Amino acid sequence: MFYIYIIFSKSLNKYYVGSCQNIDERLNDHLNSRSKYTKSAKDWEFKYSEVFSSRSEAYQREMQIKKMKSRIYIENLINKD
Repeated sequence: MFYIYIIFSKSLNKYYVGSCQNIDERLNDHLNSRSKYTKSAKDWEFKYSEVFSSRSEAYQREMQIKKMKSRIYIENLINKD
């Protein structure tokens, strides 16, 4: 299984969208400065994910969300439940 995920940092007031195969491991990478973009904060928290059967499907969805360039779109995804 492959995932897209959204994490949020309160200190930066920013969302990050990514894709991976293991969400727990990837979040740990973000929290421990092993990701260039997210190393400036240590308070990333998981907010949302979607599951896909292939890496390419997950990556396409990640790019779709990023191309929206919209915090409102991301917050609507997170709050849709």
